Amino acid sequence: MELSASKKEILLDRENLISSEQYEEQKKELRETDSMRQDGLNQLRNWISQNPDIENCLTDDSFLVRFLRVRKYSIPMAQQTLLKYLNLRQTFKSALCNLDYTEPRTLDLLEKGYVYVSPFRDCNGRRVIIYNLNSINVQTVTSLDIQRADMVTFETLLEDEECQIMGVTHIIQGGNIGPSIIPIFCTKDFGYLIKWGEQSFPMRHKSFIITSISSIIKYIFETTKSLITPKLRKRIWMNESLEKLHQKVGKHCLPLELGGTIPAKQMMDLWREELEAKRERLLSFDKIILLSDKGIITRRNSPRNDETGIGSVSGSFRKLNID
Repeated sequence: MELSASKKEILLDRENLISSEQYEEQKKELRETDSMRQDGLNQLRNWISQNPDIENCLTDDSFLVRFLRVRKYSIPMAQQTLLKYLNLRQTFKSALCNLDYTEPRTLDLLEKGYVYVSPFRDCNGRRVIIYNLNSINVQTVTSLDIQRADMVTFETLLEDEECQIMGVTHIIQGGNIGPSIIPIFCTKDFGYLIKWGEQSFPMRHKSFIITSISSIIKYIFETTKSLITPKLRKRIWMNESLEKLHQKVGKHCLPLELGGTIPAKQMMDLWREELEAKRERLLSFDKIILLSDKGIITRRNSPRNDETGIGSVSGSFRKLNID
């Protein structure tokens, strides 16, 4: 699908906000060079072709390089992350497969503005994911609906190789939510997606900024923070003012309602253009099959023995450090 002329103009402006210094700094942090990239891709493709547990895996550069980048070109760790990613998709098929943004319940959340991505990068050159928890109708929305909307967003962003390198910033609004929203974010499956998704999903989560702090937001954070690594917890910022938010990301990447220049509705419309452009690509991921999880190293941290008691997940996940 071709993007509209207005979208192309905005994307050009967005891309110009990535300085060459920022881009090269991140590539250096990832240990990425042209030779490292090509050698890593060749090794991953060869490993996949000889792995009897993986069928129909995509082997194009954009799909495979995300696993190399998130593991800073450690081939064994990239292999493990790919296996864990496929295992996660099969374990949570209802949330991670058939990621069609036009599915009515997902589309309804997107149109109401629960989650969308700014067309502009922040001052660090990152794409900005904006969540408006106030838009959620707790009478009709389920935890699974939220999970699917989030995963459609993440997978679409990862199709942008610059996003794989620069990472993403998350901005969460929720000052007006009530306690009835708690069951949506504190379910067993949602807890496991947070815990194992951090270790298995090849996205660089660089910053979480929570605005309009309420007692409910604090409760949800306290309930779920034990499920994420200390490294990621250090990247969570709770701000009570727009001024602090502007200092961290810049006004230019925010919707008008948060001090920016473009209304949230326009940003949502532009984001849906990106979703449409990548829709068929995301659906093609479903053809990949992991026949066995035996190649995943160590079963020590299997959720079956997890002390939180929030459920049971087949397979096993080694705790690896995702940047």
